[in-house]
Amino acid sequence: MFDRLTIRIFTIFLLTIAFFLMLITLLPNLDSRNLTYLANKEKEIGNMLANQLEKELTNIPKNSFRWWMRFIVLMDNHQKPGQFLFIATPNGQIITADTKNIDRIRNFSEKSHNVDDPAKKIYDSQEVIGPFLINYAGANYQLYVLQPASDIQSQFVNLIFDHPFLLLILTMLASSPFLLWLSWSIAKPARGLKQAADQVAKGNLREWPELEKIGSTEYKATGASFNHMLRELKRMQELQQHLFSDISHELRTPLTRLQLAASLLRRKQGESNEVSRINNEALKLDAMIGDLLSLARQQYDNNEIREFNTMNVLFRQVLENASFEAEQIGKKFLVINPPTNHTILCYPVALCSALENVIRNAFRYSNHEIVLNFVAQQQHITITIDDDGVGVADNELEQIFRPFYRTSEARDRETGGTGLGLAIVSNAITRDNGTVKAEKSHLGGLRIVIVLPIHKY
Repeated sequence: MFDRLTIRIFTIFLLTIAFFLMLITLLPNLDSRNLTYLANKEKEIGNMLANQLEKELTNIPKNSFRWWMRFIVLMDNHQKPGQFLFIATPNGQIITADTKNIDRIRNFSEKSHNVDDPAKKIYDSQEVIGPFLINYAGANYQLYVLQPASDIQSQFVNLIFDHPFLLLILTMLASSPFLLWLSWSIAKPARGLKQAADQVAKGNLREWPELEKIGSTEYKATGASFNHMLRELKRMQELQQHLFSDISHELRTPLTRLQLAASLLRRKQGESNEVSRINNEALKLDAMIGDLLSLARQQYDNNEIREFNTMNVLFRQVLENASFEAEQIGKKFLVINPPTNHTILCYPVALCSALENVIRNAFRYSNHEIVLNFVAQQQHITITIDDDGVGVADNELEQIFRPFYRTSEARDRETGGTGLGLAIVSNAITRDNGTVKAEKSHLGGLRIVIVLPIHKY
């Protein structure tokens, strides 16, 4: 039963409360300044002193002149160095030479007045013991002794006992390491589960059998469910990959036959508009299937692992290829601010492919110039790609990232576009927790804005 998290937390909470209540109840009793009853040896010494005084007091007549002065002289003769004797009369008067401590004796006599069970109490550095019975002139008198305390506790301890709230704070501080250790041990399985979830977020679908062995019953059950989820994800991934392979084979096989038939028809009957149209549509369909499979693999294929990459190293090859391609087609490719050395967490192949796709789109639709800019800010980096082409209408800027969306049928026929390129780009950026949008460019064409989070160590 204790293996259940609810029972464990409740038990720890209950024991902690009981521990605090026990300390608050018992600790004040450990104060040495409390009234304590005398041991037999101390009681015998006190009674012996009282008997000695009682024998000598018989020589003092009760009604003699200033008889109480003779009491004081007698007590001075019997008290040891540092001691002061006090005798309480039946009517409550205190006879002593030490008048400055009479209030302490009165306070003590209110707490201890049973001669059969004398006690002692500490006042600062002194202690009072008593009372001890003295019979004088047929009446019962009580003897009290004030002497240096044998066991003096420190001022700091006195301060703690005199301020219960301070005692509670010190108790909480003393128990904090134990409670911290308990909290750490309870939360340990949750940290393991978080680490496993972080690895899954990076694309690592390996199972974590240790999650089913540590922690309470609830954590073990969660670990088992987590591993079951991973197995199902891997199974779905394998099924998806098989589906991709089947689609590629089943769709491309008749397309290949169609292209072969068009070629044979061209040989037999010569070139014609109909044959050319069949061949072009077959090529477009083949390209569309390829882009569609690429988009699907990007969404469901987790073979690529998210990694930490510095941007200047990650995009170096992409920019070199873009510069070479721009030179070959006679267009101006300008990088205003090159990539910085900031680190991002990403799927490197997919992200580089997305940036390359946007740059090639800019090459395809621009007239003469393409401008690329990297701007690093505190928490993210912004990448802008501008071209001087015809651009996109304002009401279509948000639509161009939808699969199969086309802004111009004439342009798509001319360029051979499938309407999936920017959908692939959007999916790749989103997987890396980034955003992508389209705007009007200051060059007159289209601007693509990519924002990626910078990793903070």
